[in-house]
Amino acid sequence: MFLSYPILAALLGMLIAQFVKIPIYLLTTRELKWKLMFSTGGMPSSHTSTIIALTTAIGLTSGIYSNEFAIALVVSLIVMHDATGVRRHAGFHAEVLNKLLVDFNRLIDTLKNPNLKKAEYREKLKELLGHKPIEVFFGAVTGILVGVLTYYFYPLK
Repeated sequence: MFLSYPILAALLGMLIAQFVKIPIYLLTTRELKWKLMFSTGGMPSSHTSTIIALTTAIGLTSGIYSNEFAIALVVSLIVMHDATGVRRHAGFHAEVLNKLLVDFNRLIDTLKNPNLKKAEYREKLKELLGHKPIEVFFGAVTGILVGVLTYYFYPLK
């Protein structure tokens, strides 16, 4: 089964952005973290890379004045705004809730409730949900590069 060029570009944009997070994290922290391949947040934004690769592919095949490109561009702007806005603030909220949970568990431990054998610890909320603007920018750069390079190397357009 052959994928259309725009779908292939989008999938490659996502995979490449997710994979690139691992060496970038290794260079900045000296820690190898393979879980980044399947996580949200970080440098570059894979959501942005995916949608921009798709938008680039549509622009190259349909033209930048086509309705398809206009739709893809508007959706791209929404995704990028969401990555730096709503999702980033949800990560800030998760961070505060995690601190409150730790404080609550400490309070329970200090009260030494006889009916409470062990403090109840809940799973920590994921804090790295959204992106800094620079991460979204490099996600867009990654998406454009993937979209253009895929265009020149993919025979079925």
